[in-house]
Amino acid sequence: MIEVYADVWCPFTHVGLRRLVRRRHELGRDDERLMVHAWPLELVNLRPQDARTTLEHIELLRAQVAPELFERFDPDRFPKSTLEALELASAAYRNDPVVGEQVSLELRDLLFEQGVDVSSPSVLAELARRYGLTTGTVDREAVLDDWHRGQARGVQGSPHFFCEDRDVFCPTLDLSRDAGGAMQIEERSDRLFAFIEGCFAS
Repeated sequence: MIEVYADVWCPFTHVGLRRLVRRRHELGRDDERLMVHAWPLELVNLRPQDARTTLEHIELLRAQVAPELFERFDPDRFPKSTLEALELASAAYRNDPVVGEQVSLELRDLLFEQGVDVSSPSVLAELARRYGLTTGTVDREAVLDDWHRGQARGVQGSPHFFCEDRDVFCPTLDLSRDAGGAMQIEERSDRLFAFIEGCFAS
């Protein structure tokens, strides 16, 4: 199993999970489960994610790494919080690992590929209904437990990948700043693929 600590509104995670799922399929290992744990950035950073900064990161990702992604991202529908979305994903994993993975990926697809506000109660209720989840299974404690376990495991940020005794932070991308302070992004899917293949081989 590959575990990832990540937040829903992290665009770097969206790229990494898309690359991971595609590579898993190419290797014929769709049987290998992906467990996406909550890493609530609004609690880590003591403030919500900024929509405009996220848009700047997305524009860089589209220009330098993933032109096929984020086409319908709408900063005006950026969620004010992802805690409820993370709660729903945690509930889905408790229900069934396959459903948990599907909900985790769909939440990110709704936000980044369809321009949907995933903090909307109606959006989350419809997603829960389609996957047979009930609001009674959703609780904040599960998100907090993930966060605290991540702290104990040394999570550096979103996304941080784990497999048995190995871990790597944001393996898909190299993030840096130039002399003027502008962010530069370089794709390193080779590093992600090496991590995935090593995990499947162990």
